[in-house]
Amino acid sequence: MALLVCFAVLVLAAVQGVVGQKAGFLSIDCGLEDANSGYKEERTGIVYVSDGPYVDSGENHRVSPEAERGRERRYATLRSFPSGVRNCYSLPTVAGAKYLVRARSFYGNYDGANSSATLQFDLYLGVNYWDTVYADRDEIYELLFAAWASWAPLCLLNTGRGTPFVSFVELRTLGNDLYHPDLTASHFMSLYERGNLGSNTSSITRYPDDPYDRFWWQTRADPTWRNISTTLAIEQSYNYAEPTPIAQTAVEAAAAAGNDTAVLTIERRQDRAEHKFMVLLHFADFQNSKLRQFTIVISDDKPYLYTPAYLKAETIGNDDWYSAQNGMITITLAATNASKLPPMLNAFEIYTLVSQDNATTFPRDFDAIMAIKLEYGIKKNWMGDPCFPEELGWEGVKCSIASGNNTKRIISLFDSDIDMCNPHRPAPRKKANKAATLAISVVVPVIAIAALVLAYLIWRHKTKPSISTAHSPRELEPEISPASRKDHGVALQKIENRRFTYKELENLTDKFERFIGQGGFGLVYYGRLEDGTEVAVKMRSESSSHGLDEFFAEVQSLTMVHHRNLVSLVGYCWEKEHFALVYEYMPGGSLYDHLRGNHGVSGTLDWRTRVRVVIEAAQGLDYLHKGCSLPIIHRDVKTQNILLGHNLQAKIADFGLCKTYLSETQTHISVAPAGSAGYMDPEYYHTGRITESSDVYSFGVVLLEIVTGESPIQPGQGHIIQRVKKKIASGNISLLVDTRLRGAYEVSSIWKVVDTALRCTDDVASQRPTMAAVIVQLKESLALEEAWEYSGFQGSTKTPSETTISTSTFAPSAR
Repeated sequence: MALLVCFAVLVLAAVQGVVGQKAGFLSIDCGLEDANSGYKEERTGIVYVSDGPYVDSGENHRVSPEAERGRERRYATLRSFPSGVRNCYSLPTVAGAKYLVRARSFYGNYDGANSSATLQFDLYLGVNYWDTVYADRDEIYELLFAAWASWAPLCLLNTGRGTPFVSFVELRTLGNDLYHPDLTASHFMSLYERGNLGSNTSSITRYPDDPYDRFWWQTRADPTWRNISTTLAIEQSYNYAEPTPIAQTAVEAAAAAGNDTAVLTIERRQDRAEHKFMVLLHFADFQNSKLRQFTIVISDDKPYLYTPAYLKAETIGNDDWYSAQNGMITITLAATNASKLPPMLNAFEIYTLVSQDNATTFPRDFDAIMAIKLEYGIKKNWMGDPCFPEELGWEGVKCSIASGNNTKRIISLFDSDIDMCNPHRPAPRKKANKAATLAISVVVPVIAIAALVLAYLIWRHKTKPSISTAHSPRELEPEISPASRKDHGVALQKIENRRFTYKELENLTDKFERFIGQGGFGLVYYGRLEDGTEVAVKMRSESSSHGLDEFFAEVQSLTMVHHRNLVSLVGYCWEKEHFALVYEYMPGGSLYDHLRGNHGVSGTLDWRTRVRVVIEAAQGLDYLHKGCSLPIIHRDVKTQNILLGHNLQAKIADFGLCKTYLSETQTHISVAPAGSAGYMDPEYYHTGRITESSDVYSFGVVLLEIVTGESPIQPGQGHIIQRVKKKIASGNISLLVDTRLRGAYEVSSIWKVVDTALRCTDDVASQRPTMAAVIVQLKESLALEEAWEYSGFQGSTKTPSETTISTSTFAPSAR
């Protein structure tokens, strides 16, 4: 318990820093004396603290008086690392969260050697190379990353070209949706340049204007540009959150010598051919008097036709990381013949890819051994990753070979070197006899191993509540009557599907190793049966609002129904406090994932695939309504519950809320409203009377999602039905359709789906079509799309003369 308490205190102290620190900000002034309680920067109000709690090695220095003059306070001191190949800062993080980390090494002739011209060293985040620091360059290094554990080691590696050093380190928490889907657990983003265009100020735009404290540098003016600005409010984009001052200024192409065709160009030369780049262009038009339309070409990519939205920030970028083969990154915006206004651009960002290719220590093992390090004050070389690279591995720590998921496990912890403990602790008595020496050499390793096991179990318990056995069965059991439990037990005994034991579930999921999703019932894990069949195991979470009734309803429903567009139940587990469903594994994720780019899904579904997917989902619902002996109402139709298998075959999932008619003469079911916000039939919500038309309504919302790419509810913008109707009134299909489709669709096919969706979501339930009628309309939409594609105009909704604007794997796309 002392270990846990100490560890919790240290983590909280690290995250909060000192009183007054902004939540989610950690600002470290390297080289600041430990006795210094920190200070607040005047311009931003950001609090900087000493680096003592985050690093175990190095020496404090101060730059020369000449270099310090006119600089902000955090440039005055630094920490150098004359000893050791790898020296690291341990930055506190939350696994899965997104962060910005920034570092600056300002030489300032701190050592009096005037050696900045030849001094260089490497930066690593964890085990992966980030960048090379050149002391004679005035550069700030910034990286966006997704945390993999509770600590992120920021390491300086001595490459034999001088002593590494650092002036300050800043860590900023980013929103979970920021830079989605570009920033992933396997793809970190190193900043190459972030440019602000059209501003009249020369200073950097940062916090508090940017709540995430990103640095936006004013880009040097070009004679072919003209600055424009506004004071009108601009709606931020969801995934990039451009600061208001950035969105309110821009440049547009200006008439000038050699620029009479209204072209706006930005060029950057890069000297590292091995790097891959991501370019993000930020737009927000505040001039709507005339049409502004232009093509976007990023380096050698194919052109993308674009009309910026009025008073709404949008981002366009290349679909995938690419190499600048000719050494140039070129951004070209060229006005079309129809455009009345020149092309414009508010800001841009360029990133290089930092791949997570090297083997790393298993995250929970890393967290556990970090807890031991903090508790016992272990110093020496316990910095960075414990297991990789092997030549820099932690002394006394033995690791396994890399597993299939490219991680190494800590398999033993043995060390009898008393110097590994805090050097400030009292040394053992010199006259200790051999028996005492033997006792130390035996007991210390045993205590260390026990501590490792304890820490591991603590972290395992904290991160997997759904499979915890730490509580008594009484605490975990759903609140149901004994009679109800008995009735369910009798019914489950009649079900022919396999009944798994909890131990079997542990074996087939490798102790719930691979988490693949989450729903109202609980967490979902990947597993394999004895014959190699892939399955998904849905464990009831302790915090789930779904009780045994919902669990039994899903088991019973999946046992009764068999259709190619409904997920198949493999079996279930009901063992004391453990409730689980085992069903077929759907490797394609959910329709929601593909529309939002979640869980590693890249790119987006084209229009033809979207229509095919909803047709298959509609067939599954139609079977529930008309193909069973008595109608079954799903009650929770949404994009998250439309799963995609091999070849993106769609199947309806999650039957925990479904209800079955009791007789053929029954016209409705009276039940307390349940479902998901944004999808629930308003008539059912107000009356408690549910029919098949309630599923039809929810499905109509799904149809609007595949058209717009938007979620049903967006704060401050109302429901998707109202938003779509408002855009329809304009008569411009481009305002309605998901911009990620890049114009690659047949307009009549879109309109048919929209019309069907609005009929499905009619306020009066009796006016809605049946699912069978919906399928007919969707198949007609698919036929229109396929006929259009076969006619030879795939990739554009424009006239044949403009069909050069086509789709490409690496072409720019709306974000």
